[in-house]
Amino acid sequence: GINAEYMGLTEFLGTSVEIADRESVESGSVLDGCDVNDVALIVVGDPLSATTHSDLIVRCRAQGIKWEVFHNASILTAIGQTGLQLYRFGEAISLCFWTDHFQPDSWYPKLCANRTRGLHTLCLLDIKVKELTEEQMVQPRSRSIFDDAPPQTEPLPPRFMTISVAIDQMLQVESVHKQGGCTRDTLAVGVARLGSAGQKIVSGTLDQLRTVDFGGPLHSLCVCGDVSEAEKEHLDIFAVQ
Repeated sequence: GINAEYMGLTEFLGTSVEIADRESVESGSVLDGCDVNDVALIVVGDPLSATTHSDLIVRCRAQGIKWEVFHNASILTAIGQTGLQLYRFGEAISLCFWTDHFQPDSWYPKLCANRTRGLHTLCLLDIKVKELTEEQMVQPRSRSIFDDAPPQTEPLPPRFMTISVAIDQMLQVESVHKQGGCTRDTLAVGVARLGSAGQKIVSGTLDQLRTVDFGGPLHSLCVCGDVSEAEKEHLDIFAVQ
């Protein structure tokens, strides 16, 4: 679960646990040894909420490896704790960190489409792990930085997008397109570490939520569509103070 730590898992399971980075999962190298040993990939959330994990099943079938999935709670369903009803959600969107040269807004039409239909929008916020600087990306390398050998250049520290950063980006995009997808007065719900003992849920306008201290990662944001009376009563429990 989201509260699990590396050493705690090792002790609980009574076996060695290796941290699998994105490269090892996407390349399929986590399947090495599955032909002779049982191997388990433990993830936060439901395993099939990520397309990469679905690809692993396809790889297992192609390699004749038996596989089994144990489902778990996901942000896609746990977001119901905010009081917003799951069947009233539209397409989820992803927000990534902006750079000086890359400020994507392809999510905006999807958000506007959801809002036009009165549907809520779950916004999944960016996670950067083993990120390279622009200088590192243009330098020729004879091997991947994900190799076991000590890298010649260290990647940047992990970064997790906060709700405040997400809202700032959304309002900037709104100021350009001006279609009413996400204004300062738009009702939304911010969640942090949902499903953990230290979770935080706050509802309010985007302008109100951008100044709330949600604490450490992971953060997600819901932009509300049409809110029913039942949903409003539940949202009021988490209203910004």
